[in-house]
Amino acid sequence: MTTSTSIAEKFESIVGTANVRAAGATDAVVGCQPEYVVSPGTEGELAAILAFANETGVAVIPRGGGTKLDWGNPPRRGGIVLSTLRLNRVLEHAWADLTVTVEAGCTVQALQNVLAQHGQRLAIDALWSDRATIGGLLSTNDSGILRLRFGGLRDLIIGVTLALPDGTLASSGGKVVKNVAGYDLPKLAAGAFGTLGVITRAVFRLHPLPWAASSITCVTDRVPAAQCLLALLLDSNLAYSALQTRFVSTSEREVSIDLLFEGTDSGREAQIARVKSLVEAVPVSEANSSVWQAREALHCEAVAASSSSVLVKMSAPPADAMNAIADLRTLCANRATFDAVVQATGLGTILLKGDAGQLRSILEGFRKRMQAAGGSLVILGDSPPTKGLDAWGDPGDAIGIMRALKKQLDPKNTLNPGRFVGGI
Repeated sequence: MTTSTSIAEKFESIVGTANVRAAGATDAVVGCQPEYVVSPGTEGELAAILAFANETGVAVIPRGGGTKLDWGNPPRRGGIVLSTLRLNRVLEHAWADLTVTVEAGCTVQALQNVLAQHGQRLAIDALWSDRATIGGLLSTNDSGILRLRFGGLRDLIIGVTLALPDGTLASSGGKVVKNVAGYDLPKLAAGAFGTLGVITRAVFRLHPLPWAASSITCVTDRVPAAQCLLALLLDSNLAYSALQTRFVSTSEREVSIDLLFEGTDSGREAQIARVKSLVEAVPVSEANSSVWQAREALHCEAVAASSSSVLVKMSAPPADAMNAIADLRTLCANRATFDAVVQATGLGTILLKGDAGQLRSILEGFRKRMQAAGGSLVILGDSPPTKGLDAWGDPGDAIGIMRALKKQLDPKNTLNPGRFVGGI
């Protein structure tokens, strides 16, 4: 329904007039224009706003730093944006127990700054960490390069509080690393795109900050050679914290494999020496830490060239990742170019560039290839070549369970209606 003036006045009575404003063009979510932005300052206010919206049929689009507003499908209706930016406190840093409790609107960088005071970190690599919030990070399940060693967000989160559409504040998990078995709300919320509840706070396990870090790059000129090199590195006993492969389709030396080693000086030196002995004739050079910003650079480039580009996230079984890139190269031959950054976990960010019609054809063909091999291809961003395409692709056999959960937790389809997998 359309958000009326009287409903906006009700929101103002809950959070204050200064914290309700008319939405502008920059508040659009995948092309869907909301009517108001509402910014609660407490969990209670957020729950009250959500309960009233649910009761009156107003759609709610949860938002943190707004760094991923163009991810997913367009919501079916606009309603309001529910901003968590005023919920931005680090509530408890139990540094002796290696845990932290933080509100959803706290930015990733602000949290890391607090943790660093005790030599600790949340072992993630977030896009735009100075603007991305904890709640948004969890909702999109974006953990980055450190996932290989430390696991994803579902491995790091140990507790969460969700505001459900009826206004209930539901908590699950705890503040210790080990918890009794039960309904795993933290893992359920991670990656749900705010369709089941609005995250208000989270509890994470932490890791010590590394003594120091070194990055190296191995360069090959062919995908098959890179595939052999990658298999060699993955099968070794090297203790790298991150490993990524970068592809530049217009370069003669087109494949670079980057490794990140963390620890003491002697430990890092020994690991790098081991790499050089393993790869033998392949050139190995010291790399600037900026190589780990390659994924973010592709996102920025996609924004600048939206009319002639498509940004996608590939998820492949690790053993199939290189084959997938080789097949994409074949699909693109004489029709388009692409740059890609693929993690050793099989997750990759790919920027396709070329004519809009050709890009659409390539995208559809590559998605079919990925799904047939047990992977997926998700469209990131809203660009002309992807108009009318589902952002997520085939949801697979899990869609029945996902719809049942949505119906149970959000029966009125209040939260992000239609934005997630299968139109959830």
